[in-house]
Parts: sequence; C-alpha cells; structure tokens
Amino acid sequence: MTASAVPATAAAPMQADKATLRRAIAASALGNATEWFDYGIYAYGVTYISAALFPGAVDDAILFALATFAISFLVRPLGGLFWGPLGDRLGRKSVLALTILLMSGATLAVGLIPSYAQIGWAAPALLIILRMVQGFSTGGEYGGAATFMAEYAPDERRGFYGSFLEFGTLAGFSFGAALMLGFSLLLGDAVMHAWGWRIPFLVAAPMGLIGMYLRSRMEDTPVFREQAAEGSGSPSLSRLLRDHKRPMLVVGGLVVALNVVNYTLLSYMPTYLQRRIGLSPDEALVVPIIGMLFMMIFLPIAGHMSDRVGRRPMWRLSLIGLLVAVVPLYMLMATGLVGAIIGFVLLGLLYVPQLSTISATFPALFPTAARFAGFAIAYNLSTSLFGGTAPAIGSALIGMTGNELMPAFYMMAACIIGLIALRFMPETAGRSLHDDPFGRERAA
Repeated sequence: MTASAVPATAAAPMQADKATLRRAIAASALGNATEWFDYGIYAYGVTYISAALFPGAVDDAILFALATFAISFLVRPLGGLFWGPLGDRLGRKSVLALTILLMSGATLAVGLIPSYAQIGWAAPALLIILRMVQGFSTGGEYGGAATFMAEYAPDERRGFYGSFLEFGTLAGFSFGAALMLGFSLLLGDAVMHAWGWRIPFLVAAPMGLIGMYLRSRMEDTPVFREQAAEGSGSPSLSRLLRDHKRPMLVVGGLVVALNVVNYTLLSYMPTYLQRRIGLSPDEALVVPIIGMLFMMIFLPIAGHMSDRVGRRPMWRLSLIGLLVAVVPLYMLMATGLVGAIIGFVLLGLLYVPQLSTISATFPALFPTAARFAGFAIAYNLSTSLFGGTAPAIGSALIGMTGNELMPAFYMMAACIIGLIALRFMPETAGRSLHDDPFGRERAA
C-alpha cells in the first residue's frame, strides 16, 4: 500500500510554521545526539575504560565493561514507565528538558570517576550507578524525542523530518567516536590509558545545557496542546496495557530487529574489529566513522522515500536485505581494513530504511493520549532485553562457539522476528496523528 492510499481523518492537526518546525527538529535531534554521544565514547573507548576502572586481564576487563554497558539498558524500562505517563500528562517538553540534564550530567560524571588503582571496587560500582542513571533518563529521552518530532512534523512529510532525529543519533555517535580517535592519535596510547579517555566525557556537559536551553524555549507540540484543550487525560498503566497491547507488541518485535542490528553494528563493531578481526585500535574506530557518514547522507533520502511509498516497504527492504547479506558482508569485513570499510558501509546502508523511519513509524501507532507512554514502554522493554545486551551476547557467543560469525547469525534471528512483527503493523504514512490505526480493531 502506498502512502497516498492510506486514509486520513477529517480532523487535521495544527501545523507549526517552518521556523518553529526547524527549532523543534534541532531540539529533538540535539538531545538524541547527546544520548548517542555517550554511547559512542563508551563503545569506542571501552578498552581504555575497562583498563582504568576494572581489574583483571584485558579480555575479562573488556567483558565486564561490555556487561556494564548492558546494565544501563536493564533500567530503561523503568525510565519508560516513569517518564512515559508523565509525558502524556504534563507534556513532552517538560520531560525532555529533565531527561537531557540527567543524561548529560551522568555522562560528565563518568569522566570523573577515580581509577580502580585509586579506589578499588568503588570505581566499577560508581560506573554501574551512573550507567543506571543514564539508562533511566534515556528511558524517557528517546520515546519523548521521537514523539516530539512526529507531533511537530506535517503528516505528509513525517518520514523526511523524522529522519533528522536519527541524523542526530549518528551525528552524536560519530562525534563521540571522532573525539576518541582524535585524542588517541594526538595523545598516544599511554596517555589515553592514563587520563586521555576522560576528556570526551567532559564534553557532554555543554551539549546537555545547549539541548535543555533549546527545549525550554519551545512550546509543547500542537497535537498535545489540542489533546490538552479537549480535556481528555492519559490512560492508566493497566488500561494502556489492555487497550494498546497490539501496537506495543508490534513495536517490541520491530525493535528486536532494529536494536540488535543497531548495537551490534554501532556499539560492538569497534571491539569486534579490534579483538576478532585484528585491526589496530585506530583502524577499528575509522571503519564505523566512515560507515556512519555514508548513513547520515542517505537518512533524509530514505525518510523522504518512506513518505512516498510507505513505512512497511522500507522496513521490509531493510529486514530482508540484512537477512540475506549480513553473513557475506561479515566475511568481507574479515578480509582486512578495506573489506571492513566496504562491508560496514553496505550493512549500514541496508539498515538505513529502518533507522530513518523510527520516529515516523512508532509514534503513529498510538493515539495522542497514550503515545509517549506506549512507545516509551514498548521500545525500552525490548531494547533492554535485546538491544543493549547485543554486544555482550555477540562476544559471549563467539567465546562459546569459537565462530567469529555469531554476531551475524544473531542479527539474522532478530531480522526474522522483525519480519513477523511487520506482518501485523498497519501502514501509517500520510495518516493523521489524530487517527488511531488500531482503533477499529479495538472497537470491534
């Protein structure tokens, strides 16, 4: 079904002017960039962080650091449960101003943790606490930013404008990776292990302050203001789970594919290329940076295409393409630096049709009164189980089997789950956010 074939309701939402829309995009994308900046510097600096804050041999310390990376994701559902209903009651803007401060403050604090040699087990304990704070704030940040972006964008261009949220994702991740690489080249390995790895974490503070300033100066979304004017409140948690179970299950299934690919490709790949393929630390950072730059170029193009052909065809293309190509491309990456660059770029481009349409697809599956909470809870529960754990699972599977292709097989299994969930997702391209695509089924 094409986007033009999707029926829209008669009630059209208020439309923001172009200047306001640009500010809304910047406010949403910068918060997402701050979140992923943290993931980027952690994932790309994991060898330095593990050596500074964890005891034991190199491989054991890295595994502990990857497990700590996963711990923050286990807290994300709690963040979704807290921030999501709050965002549906008080508004998207208020929640997003708080989450970006929590997130950037915790990232800054990671860079200030004394080393294991100085304070012993208190060092990894502090890291775990701060990662949990980050996970709690992120539980509201991403769902809120995607909802904020979707509700400001015009219905007919939601895919195009929504793609800039993920542009912020890759920009933040790339910026974090580039900082780690830049300081590594400038300071050298010894200084990076001593104290240089801390510098990128300190950059989070000004990013968070700028993001909070932009968000505090925005009005809440036109769609939410209309909902508030009508006086209809947000549903209770039990009613949310009862009345919106199907869209939450669909989102959860799609997010399995989305985030297993995402965190395997972006977060685990530097460690994989260095430890398993044998690239140098600098080469292992360069490969994903090049790949993400290509992905950023094609994100708005894919978002625009989804407005024309629909979200479902874009997801189907991505999932089937990855299912078929991931093993050959992993084998290509194992041939050396050039093969790793080509393989990563192609994997990234196959992933772009999913990534570019997240904020256009998922928020539109829920009515306004339950949009923030429904999206945040479903997204973060699935992410905590399958996304943040992907680097640790990929590494553990290789250790158990000795097969370097296990992360690729794990991605294939996730794509199959995504294809099953896609079967039950209605097309939302061009549909008004006042419309509930699952409403007729509930009424029946």
